[in-house]
Amino acid sequence: MQAWVVRAPSPIDEGPLSLVERPRPVPGSHEVLVQIVACGVCRTDLHLAEGDLEPHFDGATPGHEVVGRVVETGEGATRFAIGERVGIAWLRRTCGSCRFCRSGAENLCVDPRFTGWDDHGGFAQYAVIDEAYAYRIPERFDDAHAAPLLCAGIVGYRALKRAGVPPGGRLGVYGFGASAHLAAQVAIASGVEVYVCTRSPNAQQLALELGAVWAGEAAEPPPVPLQGAVLFAPVGDLVQPALEALDRGGRLSVAGIHLSDVPGLDYQRHLFHERELVSVTANTRADGEEFLAVAANIGIRVEINEYGFAEADRALVDLAHDRVRGAAVLSMDPGSSPAL
Repeated sequence: MQAWVVRAPSPIDEGPLSLVERPRPVPGSHEVLVQIVACGVCRTDLHLAEGDLEPHFDGATPGHEVVGRVVETGEGATRFAIGERVGIAWLRRTCGSCRFCRSGAENLCVDPRFTGWDDHGGFAQYAVIDEAYAYRIPERFDDAHAAPLLCAGIVGYRALKRAGVPPGGRLGVYGFGASAHLAAQVAIASGVEVYVCTRSPNAQQLALELGAVWAGEAAEPPPVPLQGAVLFAPVGDLVQPALEALDRGGRLSVAGIHLSDVPGLDYQRHLFHERELVSVTANTRADGEEFLAVAANIGIRVEINEYGFAEADRALVDLAHDRVRGAAVLSMDPGSSPAL
């Protein structure tokens, strides 16, 4: 089979990805083999390709927003039938026995594994996954539009919950890419007013189209105090203005796995009056199931830029240079075979 691999982490314009031929994986015990039909392109994939996230093994295949069909099952795998559509997400394995797993906080597992970081991901023709960590995809979403739900959607949903804004409250959203445009719709559907801060005029326009009440520059103060905010952009410099925009008792939730250095905080300006700064570390499978149900129920709009499988490197370049409106998705034509 064909797969994209991170040859050597480097700036994305230098082409750190290579298309290679690799044996098709074989499903192990309780695993399923998935023929991939679509895979979202997440900013985490960009961090891996550029080395912001240190690779956990050489030649990793990125991609953790995978949609495909089960074509083979391993010993003991009974949850999915051959031909059934499934999703593979970022969280692919937890130990199940540490104090966090036992308490229901498997997102904080001390020995987790992640798709595209600890094991090969979805920039490929096939992938395997433990059936317990795969998702059923709501029928209302086609393959390409379902893919971003599996990380951008799920992790954004957890970040939104961590921000703690009640119905009728005011939420700030910093950065407006794949994850933010989905989380904002969930907030709006629950009656929350959304204020978007982003440097991209196209993203500002999309935010207003989706129901945000205001959209401005990345560090521009929103017109009203916020009860909560989510920082989606991996830019530590935005922590200060986001905290300053919070009302008393407000909370800033940082959604990304990677964030550039945060400048020093002034206690009076940024944290006093019981403002809070919290992070998000992965998600639980319960978060995923809950979000997919919500997304289907509200008919969430997934804005995508679609690329062919052979264009994975171009998709990451476009993502790095803010040329993606919403989410980027690789779509695999089962009858095609891109040249090596």
